[in-house]
Amino acid sequence: MARSLNIARVIPRNRNIEALLLLFAVGINAFELAQIQLSVIDVVNGDFFIYWAPIAIAAFVFHLVLRFRARDADSLLLPLAVLLNGLGVAMIYRLDLAKIANHDTDLFAFKQVIWTVVAIAAAAAVVLYIPNHLFLRKYVYLSGVIGLVLLILPVVPFIGRRINGASLWIAIGGFTFQPGELAKIALTIFFAGYLVQRKDSLSVTGRKILGVQLPRARELGPILIFWVASLLVLVLEKDLGTSLLFFGLFLVMIYTATGRAIYVAVGMGMFLVSGLLVSQLGGYVQGRIDSWLNPLDDTLYNASGGSYQLVQGMFGLAHGGLTGTGLGGGFPQLVPLAESDFIITSIGEELGLIGLFAVFAVYILFVARGIRIAVNHTDDFSRLLSVGLSFVIALQCFIVIGGVTRVVPLTGLTTPLLAAGGSSLLANWIIIGLLLRISDSVRSETA
Repeated sequence: MARSLNIARVIPRNRNIEALLLLFAVGINAFELAQIQLSVIDVVNGDFFIYWAPIAIAAFVFHLVLRFRARDADSLLLPLAVLLNGLGVAMIYRLDLAKIANHDTDLFAFKQVIWTVVAIAAAAAVVLYIPNHLFLRKYVYLSGVIGLVLLILPVVPFIGRRINGASLWIAIGGFTFQPGELAKIALTIFFAGYLVQRKDSLSVTGRKILGVQLPRARELGPILIFWVASLLVLVLEKDLGTSLLFFGLFLVMIYTATGRAIYVAVGMGMFLVSGLLVSQLGGYVQGRIDSWLNPLDDTLYNASGGSYQLVQGMFGLAHGGLTGTGLGGGFPQLVPLAESDFIITSIGEELGLIGLFAVFAVYILFVARGIRIAVNHTDDFSRLLSVGLSFVIALQCFIVIGGVTRVVPLTGLTTPLLAAGGSSLLANWIIIGLLLRISDSVRSETA
């Protein structure tokens, strides 16, 4: 009996499940590319392998790394990520084909393939060179400093770049990057470490006002600090999305650490009030809110930076209906930035509401696996870090998808793993690498 149990531990069952799911994921990606080529150019040519093979090979190399260096890691995260990433590449390639037909040379699909391979390599490096994620607790405050520096870099003279009204980018030489994408990882590590240290004092209650038990005044300090920081991001960088993501992540993690909903209520109230005050000053934020509330207003629709993009996206979703036009059968290229900010509307037009719900289900399953990793851990830092990394993906999806469907004002964030952009891909694959490393340590803690 003991011999059979030892053999069961040696065989990496999780990795065998992962291999089968990866085969399914890359098969779906191959089908998407083939359907697009047959629909748009009537033939499956050699470009198919350019946009499919590198990602498939990188995914299976990463699988081999996990097989030997993280045998007990979660078996669903990698296939789910490859499925989403491959769908994003296929849709971006479909938009490139439409651009080529119109003699447009501003193409993104091949760049996306290169960035995907680089990002998967970065995730594999996390698994290879971080034997235990707990060492990150030694660098909690350093992570906080790095995160704040990365957030303010876009407003630094000479290297900061303002695009479409928001300061999100830095440019060094001919290389551009969005530092806020990496800042969210550094700040998640900081929040996890800080809240573990301060969990007991944050849970202590203060006076009761109108029947509500409030925290002590000095324990509201962290909320005030991060409220001010998120407000500065909103005012200086004109970046509503990163500001909301940054502060929302902190509220989720402080609630997870303390179990006290009052922190969330106070924090959301502070953010809403500050957002309304900033919007009254006019400019970028006010324009976003006006376009959200009245997208069909003629003045806003025709204005530079107005609601034209949002309305075109709504028309695209309406055109797709329930079942969609089929990959290659719609007109997603009519929406500005269809390959990045509005890739959800591109997918919704060609795969329909059913296809969008399938994509949402993949994201929900991805986040659920991250929460499962947290629940299975006994270490508080591991739990908070897993929750934080998972909710980074969840909050970003909500902000982006809510923006293009008019649930919330439109922001400059991109859909994780789907949208064009090397910065976002790199950051999200590093998150996947960290979650896989954390999940591999669950068994060793509970053994």
